[in-house]
Amino acid sequence: MTTTASEGRLILRQKRATRITHWIWAISLFFLIASGLQIFNAHPALYLGKESGFAYDNEIFSIDAMPWWLTIPSTRDLATGRVVHLFFAWVFVINLFIWFIASLINRHLRKDLLPNRKDVQNFGQDVKDHLRLNLVHAVRYSPLQKLAYGGVLFVLFPLIILTGLCMSPGMNAVLPWLPELFGGRQTARTIHFLVMALFVLFFIVHIAMIILAGPLNELRSIVTGRYRLSPRTKKEAAHV
Repeated sequence: MTTTASEGRLILRQKRATRITHWIWAISLFFLIASGLQIFNAHPALYLGKESGFAYDNEIFSIDAMPWWLTIPSTRDLATGRVVHLFFAWVFVINLFIWFIASLINRHLRKDLLPNRKDVQNFGQDVKDHLRLNLVHAVRYSPLQKLAYGGVLFVLFPLIILTGLCMSPGMNAVLPWLPELFGGRQTARTIHFLVMALFVLFFIVHIAMIILAGPLNELRSIVTGRYRLSPRTKKEAAHV
């Protein structure tokens, strides 16, 4: 296929393991968030500390129940919500392990996610490019992309897994010290909810950047791995 001067070359950018685990995460997070809101509806309030109840004055947030169209199942069914949540939690964790091993083998972790000296030097310019919506399709992730994806993979993912374990009575019996790391079981529940909200915020920004950067090219990258670069660009610039 001939590439004209007005378009960049087509490269294989996303490895198969990266693409598969990406979509498994997307599906898992959808069911985890919707079933998690079903569980939250059983008592839609957040607390700090080890316990909660009428004898405590540690509530920091409370709302009405989430609407039916945001929860799985759509009817009030705590037991089913827990089953769905636990199932996809295991899918989520196993997928994370597979992604990590595959990313070590195919060097996706080192080449695309770990920041280097050049990323530090170009960080300020990358922020300016994003603010100006100057989104160039480059071979490697930009500094802001590495920061965003690295924050999700290495901060938010472990945090939501650990705080989720804090709410399991079985894990509390096996690892009684784990909730104490977060200031108590109720604090862990609050952090778990806040991390979920950050996932939703990341998803909104992620979709917005895909639309702004060119949805067809971006979706092709994560579906087939093929990615069209900006014409004759040499710098690592921002894109989604």
